[in-house]
Order: sequence, then C-alpha cells, then structure tokens
Amino acid sequence: MQLTRVGVFGASGYSGLELVRILERHPAVELVFASSERSVGARASPRLRYASGDACKKQLGSVSMVFTATPTESSLELVPLARASGVSVIDLSGAFRLTDASCYPTFYGFAHSAPELLKDAVYGLSEWKSARGATLVANPGCYATAVEMALLPLLQAHIIDARRIVVTAASGVSGAGRKATDALTFMEVDSDFRAYRTIDHQHLPEIRQTLATLGDSAADCTFVPHLLPMKRGVLATAVVRLAQGVSGTRVREILESAYANAPLVRCAACAEDVRIADVANTPLTIIGASTDGATAVITCAIDNLLKGAASQAVQNLNAMLDLPTDEGLPQ
Repeated sequence: MQLTRVGVFGASGYSGLELVRILERHPAVELVFASSERSVGARASPRLRYASGDACKKQLGSVSMVFTATPTESSLELVPLARASGVSVIDLSGAFRLTDASCYPTFYGFAHSAPELLKDAVYGLSEWKSARGATLVANPGCYATAVEMALLPLLQAHIIDARRIVVTAASGVSGAGRKATDALTFMEVDSDFRAYRTIDHQHLPEIRQTLATLGDSAADCTFVPHLLPMKRGVLATAVVRLAQGVSGTRVREILESAYANAPLVRCAACAEDVRIADVANTPLTIIGASTDGATAVITCAIDNLLKGAASQAVQNLNAMLDLPTDEGLPQ
C-alpha cells in the first residue's frame, strides 16, 4: 500500500506530541516532517528530528496533508499557505471552526484574516460529520467535543428542551497548552478548583453552532468551564429538561443507538459511572445519563489531548483516506 505523506506543524506542544506518536505508528502514513521552534534538532521520534517552521514550509511540496497543531494565529498563516500549495489540512486550532467570521473578535480576540476559507472547512466531529472528501478540516475543541457528543443524540431525537441547556465542564491543565504561565504552575493549581472564562470561552460559539446545525436549530447553551488540578482529561456535565413522558430508559436507548456503530464510544449505565480515569491516555469517549423523570443529567468524559485533539485528528485523517475510524489508534 502506498503511504500518505504527512507533516505536523506545532509538533512539540502537548497535542502535537500525541499526534506524532500516533502518526509514527499509523500503518497508512509516512511522517515526513515535524516542526518546533523550541526544539529544532532534537528528536521528535526515533527516526525524525524537529525542524523549524520555515524549514517545514519548504517541504510542503513533498506531502499531501499537514496537521497544524499550532496556536490559532499561527494556523491563520499556515493553513492558507498549505491550501495554496494544494496540500490538505487538518487544523487542531480554533482558526476555522466557526462559520461566522464576526465571532472571532469577541471570542478569539482578532479579526479573521482568511474568511473565504471558513466556508470550505469541514467541522470534524468524527462520529457526526464525516471528513471524507474534505481538503480542510477544523478539528473540534476538547470541551466542544465532550459537550456535543453528550447532547447531539438527545437533540436530534427532540426529547429535551433545546433552549434550556446548562453545561459545566472541567479540564486538566494540559488543555491550556504547553506555554508556561504563573496561573498554571503547580503552586497555583494544586488543591484548587475554579471556573474561568465563564462568559466568553472560545468554545462557546463552537458548541452553540454545532448543537444548532447538527442537533436542533433552537438549541442554546450556557457553558461554564473549570480548571482541574490534574494533567489531562475532560468531564462535561449537561443538565437538561426532558420532554413530558420521556423515561430514563428511553434516554439511554437513544444514546446507545446513536453510538452503536462507533467503535471508540462507550455508553455507561448512568451519569455517575463516567470517569476521566477510564478515558485518560485513550481515544475513547464515555457517556452516561441519569434522570428523575423531568430532568436528565448527561456526563461525558474524554482525554483532552486525544479525543479532544490528536486522536480525533487521526479519525479525520482516516475518513479522508477512506479507512476505518479507529485505524492506527491505540485500543
């Protein structure tokens, strides 16, 4: 089988490191380059050394696909360059997740410099939106992935009040990236738990957009993120109002049916059975629900660096190459 030649920009960030590990073992790809400004010359893998971003740009003609595991502003420069070279892109930043360019100043702090590419980007929530045939994939955010995986089956079934959804979610510190800040040091996060960006988190418009386009057009969501004093993992908890007469058994049947053919999704017996410890260092998603007849609590756990970033990016790669969704992923 002819291997697909790929490259990774931003390969020494937490998500980029995971991506390199997966791609080096993927049976259908050859990893040609891995960029890192901080680690030029160091080993990215046993057979590959990091190169500078400029050096990797010069190799775009030698690959058919690149992953941009870079900050949003860097992706805004790299993605148009790669597409102009005829190279397909899976972008792990938020640069191309939103269809409305006017949202970027509020939630990302800049005006979008390539709005013409937003209409071409396929939102790569793997179990819900196939990247087959795509040339630009916007890999979903980690919080967004967990929230959307939990709620989309119930929204599509129209068994919850789409306008009254409240979600709290907590992420490990690696979700903030590898760049060191005082607020993310051990002394600041240890033995603490706090909410942050409670009104304007960058994943909020992404969540609202996806719940409305793939679930129920009336969907709206209140979203409150929290910082966990641990390395990795996301746990999202959604509280929703059930339509009259909907039983807990029916809720669980809908979740199980939605993911019956999804090899990387597990449905737990109840909301309390969903734990970050069961998904950490895996590409799995675990979802559970509990109800009292009027209200449902749905929990979803993922590894933020894998299903929330690198392994979902590889699921999108597999779709683009017409391979099984779990090809090359750790089981």
